[in-house]
Amino acid sequence: MNAPCALVIAPHPDDEVLGAGGTIARLAGDGWRVVVVVVCSDLPPTYPAGIAEEVEAEAREAHALLGVAVSEFLHLPSVELSRGAVTTLNGPLQALVEEHRPTLALIPFPDRHVDHRTVFDASMVVTRPVGAGRDLRTVAMYETVSETFWNAPGAEPTFTPSWHVDITETVRTKIDAFRCFASQLQPDPGPRSVRALESLAGFRGSQVGLSSAESFQVVRSVSPVGPVMGG
Repeated sequence: MNAPCALVIAPHPDDEVLGAGGTIARLAGDGWRVVVVVVCSDLPPTYPAGIAEEVEAEAREAHALLGVAVSEFLHLPSVELSRGAVTTLNGPLQALVEEHRPTLALIPFPDRHVDHRTVFDASMVVTRPVGAGRDLRTVAMYETVSETFWNAPGAEPTFTPSWHVDITETVRTKIDAFRCFASQLQPDPGPRSVRALESLAGFRGSQVGLSSAESFQVVRSVSPVGPVMGG
């Protein structure tokens, strides 16, 4: 029997670890085939030469720790994504859905970052329950610390978790994976600090009686029998 596939769509390298690193490690440990697609790269002239290659190397190291089976990088320009043609993003993402036929998709919440909103829109298109998208049993949005929390209350959508994954056994793996991003890691009290990630995992866990959790807002879930993850 083929292993179930989970597709994680990340606007930038590190978003997948911040939002779903513990869940990715748990899925991989449970025999899932996890595919991570990273959409944007920090390309010149907006960013200094060499930054994109540095962060991609960090991401590949983090993915190896988490047990990611396939790492795809689309190399579209950060902060310029919304200016491009829709097909530039939707086409490659659709091809990955058709190639890997995931049963679970984790996508970014449409928060303050323009790239996150653009990738969310594309993710909603390619995960529609038509064609290869009919294989998807669960589609859920993850929160990205330092971006999701900065939406304006009442004027923009607010992240409201409706699904919590126990990452008590994998939270340390998540932290170790984020430590791979030396270029992104911040000292305390930065939102991308180790303490911030540990605190969020503890807080989300406390909401549902767990030691540590990652929380998601479910877009849709079709699970009449069996676990919500769709395996």
